[in-house]
Amino acid sequence: MDKLLLVDDEKDVQYSFRRIFDSPEIEISTADSGEDALKLIPKLRPDLVLMDVRMGGITGLETLRRLRQIDAKLPVIMMTAYGTTQTAIEAMKYGAYDYLLKPFDVPKLKAIVFAALKAAHDMKQVVSFQPLLESEDYEVGVVGRSEAMQRVFKLIGQLAGSDATALITGESGTGKELVARAIYYNSQRAEKPFIAINCAAIPENLLESELFGHEKGAFTGANTQRIGKFEQCNGGTIFLDEIGDMSLPTQTKILRVLQNGAFERVGGNSPVKVNVRVIAATNKPLEQAVAAREFREDLFYRLNVVRIQIPALRERRDDIRLLVNYFLRKFAQSQKQTPKSISSEVIAIFENYHWPGNVRELENVIQRSMVVAKGDAILGGDIPVEISTGRLSTTVSPTVPETQSVNPSSDSSVPAVQRTDSASTSPTDLVSIARLLFYWAKKDSKLKIIPAVERELIIHALEETKGNQVQAAKMLGITRATLRKRVDKFSIKQMLSVS
Repeated sequence: MDKLLLVDDEKDVQYSFRRIFDSPEIEISTADSGEDALKLIPKLRPDLVLMDVRMGGITGLETLRRLRQIDAKLPVIMMTAYGTTQTAIEAMKYGAYDYLLKPFDVPKLKAIVFAALKAAHDMKQVVSFQPLLESEDYEVGVVGRSEAMQRVFKLIGQLAGSDATALITGESGTGKELVARAIYYNSQRAEKPFIAINCAAIPENLLESELFGHEKGAFTGANTQRIGKFEQCNGGTIFLDEIGDMSLPTQTKILRVLQNGAFERVGGNSPVKVNVRVIAATNKPLEQAVAAREFREDLFYRLNVVRIQIPALRERRDDIRLLVNYFLRKFAQSQKQTPKSISSEVIAIFENYHWPGNVRELENVIQRSMVVAKGDAILGGDIPVEISTGRLSTTVSPTVPETQSVNPSSDSSVPAVQRTDSASTSPTDLVSIARLLFYWAKKDSKLKIIPAVERELIIHALEETKGNQVQAAKMLGITRATLRKRVDKFSIKQMLSVS
């Protein structure tokens, strides 16, 4: 029989758990506080503990910390209705088996409990963590309550107690550097330097010198010896952003640092020893780069010790309201103003827009809207027109597949497609665009290619003809009646003419 200990001061929760796990195979005991749990555990010897974060007396996190000192192999699942980024990170840092948000999804709850019980019967890993100072989400900078972001927070916490190399992947604008900083701030190197390098922003002929330094006379203009970022960061953490853009020769030096903790300055012969933790990030598929021999396979495996995949904003729409509130508060504090409110109409638009620029794009939109808003609230007219109409103003590139958006005023399954300049589009371009559309369709099951393209063609025709429906219909090769039906179907309200 499996023994579960539920630590929660709410009687309703205790009752619910007894009903959910009503089985002759499971025995449930309860405790109302962390103090009671610490007294009961040595006598009860449970197989699994489920514990609330906020209780009277000592907190769940403090109870967890003390419990790890008593029995590091006992799995503990933390629960809370007030989940914050830092709480999730600390729970995993202290060695929690998992972290759940209330209210519970019962099938998911059961699956996690049974997986934890199996882990208890198999083998348990001893994890030792150091406590962090109390901090809120707004100080960490990584915000999210979605399941995808909770997985990210758990990995950050699990990385905190080690010096393992981490590889952060995700689209541009998803917050990869923020996650790298969260790993650093929660690590044992938090008092040491943190240096971030954007490998794509530094010319290749300068990147090696920037990272490893150079000796006097190493090349024209090297009038003095220079200490590189790795030496400056000795004992700390270096973040190599966009590492997929690094040349093969520089990759070789990075590999040597990871293997031996040593390198040579440009133009030098003496090895320089350093102790630096490396966190790398890229928005490129490194596996494909390895296959194309554009990225060293041995370096990829050295970097890919722990992979953290940051979800795109469109994959965690539940976090949009939270992020909006975060940015409203952030910018208000920086300007020493009272945070503006935001209309439900704008929130609905944000939650349906596809956000190809991810969290960075949302941040910029909020900042811009706060500047142009005339009152204390951000209204529909205060946000950029490309957001409210679900269309982007830039042109499409067949090599960049992050360009899909959703029109909030129409069916959310019909994304708008960016347009190319018709004067410069060749048949080859059209083939590339078609391939790009199918690429999107594979990545997003909601994308319906023909309706998306049809809607965009109608908008383009109306713009070209300044809203003249007769001319637009002729340009599209359809009747005016058909055009009107399509305008109604796709909720196209702008630039219409009675001509």
